[in-house]
Amino acid sequence: MGREFSFDDCGRAFTCLPAEDPDAPAEAPVCNLDSLLHTLTHRLCVGSPPGLWVCSTDMLLTVPSVPGIDWDGFQGVRVIAVPGSQAYARNHGVYLADKQGLVHDIIYRGTEAQIRQCAGPDGSVPLVCGVVFFSSDAAEQLLATHVIPPLDACTYMGLDSGAPPIQLSLFFDIVLSMARGVTEEDFVKGGSDANARSARSVLWASLRAFPLSMACIPDASYDYLTASASDHIRSLTLLPGSASHLRFCKTAHSQADQPWLLEDGSSVTNSLLEGAVRLAAGSAIQHCHLQGPLEIGPGCLLSGLTASSSPALQGCPLRDVVLQGHHVRLRDLSCRVFTLSGRLDDWQSPAEASTYLNVPWAEFFRQTGIREGDLWDAQTPPSSRCLLSARLFPVLHASEALGLEDVLWLLAPTAGPGGQLARWRAAWRMSWEELLPCLDKEAELGARRALFFLQGQRKVRRVLLGCQDGSLLPLIRSAVHEGYHEAVLGTLDEVASTADDAGVAARALACIADVLGCLAQGEGGLRSGPAANTRWASAFRRLESGDIVGGVRELAAERQKWMSGPDLLVRAARHYEGAEQILIRQAVMSSCRFVTVQPAELPPVGCWVQAVCPARLDLSGGWSDTPPITYEHGGAVVDVAVLVDGCRPIGARVRRIPEPELRLLSLGGAPRGEAVAELVCRELEDLRDYCQPHAPGALLKAAFICTQIVQFPSQEPLRAQLMRSFSGGFEVHTWSKLPHGSGLGTSSILAGAVMASLYRAAGKAASTESLIHAVLHLEQRLTTGGGWQDQVGGLVPGIKIGRSKARLPLRVEVEGISVPEGFAHTLSDHLLLVYTGKTRLARNLLQDVVRNWYARLPSVVQNAHALVSNAEECAQALRQGDLELLGACLERYWQQKKRMAPSCEPLAVGRMMGALRPYVHGQCLAGAGGGGFLYVLTKAPQQKEALHQILAKTEGLGNFSIHSIEVDTGGISVEVLGCELDASAPPGEDVAV
Repeated sequence: MGREFSFDDCGRAFTCLPAEDPDAPAEAPVCNLDSLLHTLTHRLCVGSPPGLWVCSTDMLLTVPSVPGIDWDGFQGVRVIAVPGSQAYARNHGVYLADKQGLVHDIIYRGTEAQIRQCAGPDGSVPLVCGVVFFSSDAAEQLLATHVIPPLDACTYMGLDSGAPPIQLSLFFDIVLSMARGVTEEDFVKGGSDANARSARSVLWASLRAFPLSMACIPDASYDYLTASASDHIRSLTLLPGSASHLRFCKTAHSQADQPWLLEDGSSVTNSLLEGAVRLAAGSAIQHCHLQGPLEIGPGCLLSGLTASSSPALQGCPLRDVVLQGHHVRLRDLSCRVFTLSGRLDDWQSPAEASTYLNVPWAEFFRQTGIREGDLWDAQTPPSSRCLLSARLFPVLHASEALGLEDVLWLLAPTAGPGGQLARWRAAWRMSWEELLPCLDKEAELGARRALFFLQGQRKVRRVLLGCQDGSLLPLIRSAVHEGYHEAVLGTLDEVASTADDAGVAARALACIADVLGCLAQGEGGLRSGPAANTRWASAFRRLESGDIVGGVRELAAERQKWMSGPDLLVRAARHYEGAEQILIRQAVMSSCRFVTVQPAELPPVGCWVQAVCPARLDLSGGWSDTPPITYEHGGAVVDVAVLVDGCRPIGARVRRIPEPELRLLSLGGAPRGEAVAELVCRELEDLRDYCQPHAPGALLKAAFICTQIVQFPSQEPLRAQLMRSFSGGFEVHTWSKLPHGSGLGTSSILAGAVMASLYRAAGKAASTESLIHAVLHLEQRLTTGGGWQDQVGGLVPGIKIGRSKARLPLRVEVEGISVPEGFAHTLSDHLLLVYTGKTRLARNLLQDVVRNWYARLPSVVQNAHALVSNAEECAQALRQGDLELLGACLERYWQQKKRMAPSCEPLAVGRMMGALRPYVHGQCLAGAGGGGFLYVLTKAPQQKEALHQILAKTEGLGNFSIHSIEVDTGGISVEVLGCELDASAPPGEDVAV
């Protein structure tokens, strides 16, 4: 049988393992070759000097992550061995080595005494496992022999010169020449003929000087891929332990409709099982598409069967058999051939002393009516009559299609054997020996690839519709690389248009954006960018109106026009992310049902309503509040409301005015300051850009719409609406003493202050819980896509933890954290704000974070778990009043932020944190990171001046400032003021009426 393998048409190297590689950038079935390459590259080769590694592919090798090979002083050639039992060694090779590890001999299928001589103190023996390392000197010397006759006959140059070919053994010709216990005479005489002896003589002269050492790897294991079906099935069902980098699993790259029917101890690899397919322990299925009901008993291997084979299998007793479908090419004819054998059969033993389908040949002949003459020519001697040479397997029928039933009848011939036997005899049949050269490996690999992506499409549906955390990005990369992207895009379109909720549809659109991004192959510009090209506007309008099916259909039609180049692909990906944001907004806006507004006394025209708010510090859990993470995973954030330099820095005031218009004024950093920006809206058209965050007054325009003071869009003009409902318009003033991009939640808290004052000025009142959800709604309408932690932190007083569950509609629940008496004051004494001089908006990071979350990168999913867990631990530290534990939570939180949004720590901020680290329990950039304010929890109280001196001496920081903060116990304050504001009142403390 040469080096061919009875149980995989592509050979031992490409035998698929029941395993998945969780760290692979692209998803694909794991072959033995993949496993060996990883083991050599990341385990055995680590620390080795320059040289040549040689590895056989006819074995399964498992090596611990740290093999512990000592390379100090190494010279020559080193063989790698694994420990094995003396019983196993009887049919394999073992090394005889001394205590220094120098190899004296290689014993192959030795006597018990010879094998015992190789054993170590624990009784195990060093097995030959097919891995050899040649130092650069030894490799060069070996290479030099390729021009020396007769070794040149091992190369095409020698063959082209007419020399008879020579086949050499790596171990028993090349490696054995360096074994210390072998003499030149014995080595050379061991050649099978004169040419082989001459070749051995050259090898001895060239390599003998190199020392041959052995490294036996403890806890490593090795399984030779034999011609035994029992051995192979055992290797596919008895999965190795944790020493492998692979994740061995019952269903590897496979989809089973009813996975509970697969017993433990079975395995399914690169297959699709539809309906009820029951698989017993000790059986394996590879590269099959089967449709139930099917029952596969123990001891079976099924490979290469298509869905069309399923009817023939139904009701067929399968136990201890190997059933395979093969792609065969007979000159220009391609066909499918099926082979059947027993698990206990020996392919090469003479028929008189062996079995077929696990019964003696004589019994098989009696059961089926088949005669020896049907299988072997009369000239074939009895010693050559074996399963390997038996013409058992039909290849062609004269006028009928070949089917699986053409071999299955051999299992149950009593059901009308006459007709089946005649049909079998009339077919053109071949032996496995004759079929081997005709196996079409290209067609086989193509069929495996097609099946992989067919089950991959099922995986896409299962993961998305089941809201599972598995990442589809590796599968997407593979589909793009192999040209199956259109099929995957079609599946994603189907999922997006048939999903029950907007959240699932949004993730499907995000996956489409990933496909388009992968097709661009890193060209075409940045993925993050604008998504408002008018050619996509019609599809966007459909999505906005709630017509997801129509919107997805229009997106797909438009997508076809953007597939011709990297720049177009990236722009299309941006617009799919824009479409995804529409669906996220719709999902988040389900929180509107938790906004309740009660009627209140309508203040008179000209009477101011003012809302002032503290800032907030996020102590743990940020990013877990961000849609879609918060409603797909669940979120928890610990926030504290704080005064900055003794005051509440954020505020808004509103009054009604006689004119039917909206006057919007930004007062910069002081409630008594001059207006730094002023805008008057007299027409509904003036509000149209409310959803463009950078448009003048966008937040205030969105607030008027979300509080339903103004209906937009509407057929009724703005002036008419205002006069009808309020007999006039509104004037709004806003201010914040915090810089833009501070990280202290300014925008969302300001939105809460504006909405609270608008509601009250319009004769309504909203609870704090309602305001939290109203701000969520506003930020989705504004398209900034924020989470809920900012408004929880700034609107709710004191120290608290906000939580949201992994479900829609999105609801935020807030729990106040009870701290020991006096701890709030202690916390204020130990907390300081350091303005870094760097600003960065969360929106700049948001697209990347959401993209990575939708891709379900394992690191991002694990980090989301860690954020929530750390938030709960932080809350416990606060309840205990433990500053040191709180500091540890802050440090951990900063690392989690950096994992969620890499590069969010500017160089200057890193220097600043490094300078402060000896003096603090913990520190973290507020908000999403990147700049703004750094908050520190100092080891000693009242350290403002001390920290200022430390930072002043630190180079490369630029402008910075340090600010005191204290826990605020009031939260948002909404007051109805007099019609004229008292200019002498302190900032933020207007006189209430």
